[in-house]
Parts: sequence; structure tokens; C-alpha cells
Amino acid sequence: MNQIESALTGVSEKRLRRLASNYACTDKDFIEALVTMATDRTRGWWEKYRGLLPTPFLDLSELEHHARFLRHVAILYVPGLLQTEDYSRAVFSSRLPELTSDEVELRIQHRKARQEFTTLYEAVIHEAALRIRVSDRAAARAQLTRLLELSEADHITVRVIPFDLDGFATASSTMTYVGGPLPKLDTVVRDAPHGSVLIDPEAQLNVYRTRFRKVEAVSLKPEPSRGFIHKLAKEL
Repeated sequence: MNQIESALTGVSEKRLRRLASNYACTDKDFIEALVTMATDRTRGWWEKYRGLLPTPFLDLSELEHHARFLRHVAILYVPGLLQTEDYSRAVFSSRLPELTSDEVELRIQHRKARQEFTTLYEAVIHEAALRIRVSDRAAARAQLTRLLELSEADHITVRVIPFDLDGFATASSTMTYVGGPLPKLDTVVRDAPHGSVLIDPEAQLNVYRTRFRKVEAVSLKPEPSRGFIHKLAKEL
């Protein structure tokens, strides 16, 4: 099991079904979903970055690629999937320890590739993330304009939480909720000082599902959110 979890040993369909039997797992849909995942030999676009970027970058790309839906709560930064190139460059350039120019450009290329998605995506963005200037005024205006453009896409929903909105006390930090082929295979991605943390225990997933519903409930609806973003852009 340690070798499997460390990706040192592959998981064949026969081995997976034997493990499910040994652990008395009788959920057929769950087992079939695991078999599909274990036997998928598709080489994803992110593999060209293996050895060039930290593994969590590749893990996130793969999660997003296979997701049924994506939900994001952003407090301090515009979500990566919605960032302009200049915004991404400013974010990566501010990282500690500092990155070389080549490392920054590689991360920008990877982020731009991630942005070629068609999965249903809902982002709830706090006003703080819209107002904080990671670069200059022009870059901030361009980022808000880009958000307005993306919010018109059929698969993207953008909601805003203004500073003066009542009832916001349920999301103290950023999170990405990735919908798997079954609810049991959902994953939450949280940013931490030492890197991304992946969360998948069912009890914790339920907490984050509830958290997202509460955050969504107190946010502005999509159309008022676009109006709010447009107002901020005009102020710049």
C-alpha cells in the first residue's frame, strides 16, 4: 500500500478489485470509478512540465482536467484560472523564496494552459481580491476587464462579496472544490505556507460543501456582480 500511495507501484484493475474485496467495499459505482481512474493511461498535457515544476502543480492540473465541476472561493487574489498574464506574473514574482525569471515564465505558461478549460466553474471572489493591486493600475484594470469578459462564458459564473455585505463569516481563506466522478471522489485544494494541501475525507468534504453553500448564499448574484466589477474598473 505504501508503494501504491507513493506512486512507486501501479494499480491494475485486478489488484484494485482485490483490494476492494479485502476492505469489504461493496459500492459498485465507487469501485468502477476507481477502476476507470486506475486504468486510464492517457498522457495529459501537464506531463510536459514533469521535472520542471513542483509535483503539486501537476496534481492540480490533473484534478482540474478530470473534474465534473470546479468551485472557488478567493479572498486575496483573483483565481488563477481567471488571471491575466500580467497579473499572474506579478503574483509569481512576489513569491518567497524568490523565483528566477525562467521559473516565473514557466509557471505562467502552465497557468495559461490550465485556463483552456470547459468545465463548469463557479468563482466567489471577495472585494479585497478585486481591489488589491498585485501590480500597477493598468494591470488591475485589465484584470477586472478580463473578469467581465470571462463571466459572460456559459461555463463560468463569477460572484462577488462586497466589503459591506452582511453575513460573511464562513470563509476565512481561499479554497478550490473539485468535483470528482462521484461525490466520494471530490477533493478540496487549500493553499498553505508550505504548498497546496489536498483534502478528501468525506467528513471534511461535507464541511467544505456547506461552507461553499453559505459563501454563495451571501454573495451577489452573477449580474449584480458584473455591475460591481464594472464599477471598480471605472474607478481605476
